[in-house]
Amino acid sequence: MTELMKAWRLPSPGHFETHMKLHDDVPRPTKQALKSGQIIIKVVSASLNPADYKAPLMGAASRLALSYPRTLGMDLAGQVAAVADGVTDVKVGDSVVAFLTPRRHADGALSEFVVAGHDEYAPLAADTDLDQASGLGVAALTAYQTITPHVKAGHRVFLNGGSGGTGSYGIQVAKILGCHVTVTCSPGKVDLCKALGADETIDYRNADVIEALKASGPYDLVVDLVGNSPPNLYVASSAFMTPSGKFVWVADSASMKNLPRLIEAYVRPSFLGGGRNRLLMYLTYTKRQDLEQLAQWLVQGKLRTAVDSTDAFEDAKKAFRRLATGSAAGKVIVHVSTK
Repeated sequence: MTELMKAWRLPSPGHFETHMKLHDDVPRPTKQALKSGQIIIKVVSASLNPADYKAPLMGAASRLALSYPRTLGMDLAGQVAAVADGVTDVKVGDSVVAFLTPRRHADGALSEFVVAGHDEYAPLAADTDLDQASGLGVAALTAYQTITPHVKAGHRVFLNGGSGGTGSYGIQVAKILGCHVTVTCSPGKVDLCKALGADETIDYRNADVIEALKASGPYDLVVDLVGNSPPNLYVASSAFMTPSGKFVWVADSASMKNLPRLIEAYVRPSFLGGGRNRLLMYLTYTKRQDLEQLAQWLVQGKLRTAVDSTDAFEDAKKAFRRLATGSAAGKVIVHVSTK
């Protein structure tokens, strides 16, 4: 007899408010169906990301990358429920963190059980706070992968968008690596950014961001986590970056509308209004070594997840509403089950 589980399912592209429903008759993954290196995780905490709900809003175009029906959610922490034959790095009952890429997985974190491949999870210490660990997926990986390859101790880093999920990790990653960090944030998020380690903050609502960067630079690395504010950030970057500095643009469905303008600025010569610094366009990818490093920093107390809010599994729509406001200070977490 097939065992069933609860999961928030999206039958087709659309808005979570109207399309996402909680089902209690979803087939639970089985050990017999596992492929080499895979494990089944009982999800305890799921950490939401804007891309979770924004991608389905692209309508039919989202079907080019995503399959339906699907369960939303990429980031989670939980306990191992089963392992494929040959898996030796974890056993049933162990705590793990996982990042499930939407292209690979139609069954995401907002379900009681999920399947993760060897490169998609990392072991955790038994006493790890799973709310804290659940954010070490797309947000923390994005911060890690956009910063660590491009800096060394003493470099100056600017994060456009410092108080969101990725920005809150980015501040900490850059500080762990010995960098000076400046971020944009609203006045109400200054204390959070400072507490996470930011050396300087820029009030994007009331200040001229580019002029402030000119005064505080030059910067060796810029990571744009906003994508459309200010709209001429890359074009103006030569005025506040070092000649060898890198400008990393984190692509997501919210800022894709700015891609043509950004590419135009990149290919246009600087004397015609184009950008001078090297532009890197980034999409998060799975790399177990990176996930393990983040988990190690978490256990060591060097890294923490800034938690904005937590909601019960039945209130997942409420959690998405909070995320959709754009004002969350840190991660929005859903408690799927108990340990």
